[in-house]
Amino acid sequence: MLWKTLRCLALAGCLLAQGPAEEAAIRQVVQKYVDARESKDAQGIEALFTSDADQLVSTGEWRKGRAAVVKGTMASSQNSGGTRTITVTSVRFVAPGVAIADGRYEISGMTNGASRKMWASLTLTRVADGWRIAAIRNMLPAGQ
Repeated sequence: MLWKTLRCLALAGCLLAQGPAEEAAIRQVVQKYVDARESKDAQGIEALFTSDADQLVSTGEWRKGRAAVVKGTMASSQNSGGTRTITVTSVRFVAPGVAIADGRYEISGMTNGASRKMWASLTLTRVADGWRIAAIRNMLPAGQ
């Protein structure tokens, strides 16, 4: 009986930890990522990712490890220019301490004059001092 009670309390704690405050914290991490990209802040970007993070971008480049993610992000921002936005449309908790944030990802005013409308899916993990990005998948809808 004690074991059952402890399991229920643990489950309730996990569910409470995945409420509106945690969703807001995840949305804030995504916004910090966008802000760091816009200001071309490599240290700010680095601080938002786990050490083993990876990113698969719409060109097919797969950046593996935090250093590669930061390097590729900085190069991409420099080369394409433009203003980036990610509008988070949903946050889903898939396990305690693991969430997926999906959103519309847009780059407007690129150096070639074009704009790109894509989707981004960010997987985040909860660490001792907050949420960190573990993976990003950028997708360009077919026909664009």
